[in-house]
Amino acid sequence: MIEFHSVTKRFPDGTVAVDDFSLVLPSHKTTVFVGTSGSGKTTLLRMINRMVDPTSGSIDIDGADIGTLDPVKLRRSIGYVMQNSGLLPHRKVVDNVATVPMLRGMSRKKARDEALQLLDTVGLDRSLAERYPSQLSGGQQQRVGVARGLAVNPNILLMDEPFGAVDPIVRAELQQELLRLQHELGKTVVFVTHDIDEAFLLGDQVVILRTGGKVAQVGSPGEILANPADDFVSTFVGAERGKRSLHLENHGAGDVLVDGDGRLAGVLVPGSKAGPLAGSGASAQGGDPR
Repeated sequence: MIEFHSVTKRFPDGTVAVDDFSLVLPSHKTTVFVGTSGSGKTTLLRMINRMVDPTSGSIDIDGADIGTLDPVKLRRSIGYVMQNSGLLPHRKVVDNVATVPMLRGMSRKKARDEALQLLDTVGLDRSLAERYPSQLSGGQQQRVGVARGLAVNPNILLMDEPFGAVDPIVRAELQQELLRLQHELGKTVVFVTHDIDEAFLLGDQVVILRTGGKVAQVGSPGEILANPADDFVSTFVGAERGKRSLHLENHGAGDVLVDGDGRLAGVLVPGSKAGPLAGSGASAQGGDPR
């Protein structure tokens, strides 16, 4: 469990990125920080592995104040996935994944063997192991980045806008892959995004942030949609534009879901089971919005 206690971060130029932030991030769940540029979401994430230290306040992981821990050891115990993958261009895929385990003392052979297993875990063919990052597609590079983040079997996985640099189709695939991995592995995931649809799809707990790291609302996607805290949240999630207010319309061959602005939001598949809450909202009338 990760706990923020009255955390403030003020940079040397006087900018307050986070102001008196307190929150519990539950274990084995995905917490998503979502907000526009300047909302402090990346600063909050980077304070968890001490890439940024707070100006005041404290952060505990499983009851231990991370300010008392060696930052290098802390970082090597926490998975970290960033935008554009952050892979080392001069190292092959398998060696990129094996890097941190080797830094922690694992033999090269064992680290590479486990790296190959992790490629299986994230849905990559082992034939890619001997390639360099430049020889991979953007989506493949991000999968390698996730594999590297999982390489030390961390309890905590930090993900800083990891899918923001790929096209929409690949992004949707990577989102579903993360949902699958989280279902199988049950990590404590902290995810940063500026996309509310992505936040609602992936998050068990969603934290909507205002400029300067002020919390606008915290809750499950369903709780936030059902009861936005104020006009700012309502606008941010699209409720006031009717984007998430869905109704059925019959078009002869079947029913379709239409939002409050009259735009097509999905199709109901009879008899199927509703999936997780997704970007365009979920229907309470049964079926699966596609």
